[in-house]
Amino acid sequence: MNNQIDASIPVLTEVILPEEIAAVKEPVTAPVAPETSSVTTNNVTDDRSEEDWQALEQTLHENVLRQVLARIDFVLEHRVRDSLADVLQIAVENLAGEIRTGLHKTLEEVITRAITQEISKVKSSK
Repeated sequence: MNNQIDASIPVLTEVILPEEIAAVKEPVTAPVAPETSSVTTNNVTDDRSEEDWQALEQTLHENVLRQVLARIDFVLEHRVRDSLADVLQIAVENLAGEIRTGLHKTLEEVITRAITQEISKVKSSK
């Protein structure tokens, strides 16, 4: 299993600041001068409408879903490939064993028949 963490996948311990969220989607409201901004470091408030928040939520949801699905595809592909390789290796080993056993049996029968025929020739020629 691959234990490396893909840097493009967000983790639950990441803190997303309101400024980073705003960078994901252009705000619908007009820009506010920094000295009159309603966002402070101690008290975070926002004048966005419910529609803005829903659009932002939808965008974040789609981005995270896309990243998770891409990672799932990657992990599943590797797990299937590894599992398939194991299954094929076992099947090849079993098939080789069956072929070897069949070949031994066939050779034994052919050699026994050839020896029997030679013995019969020797006996009939005397």
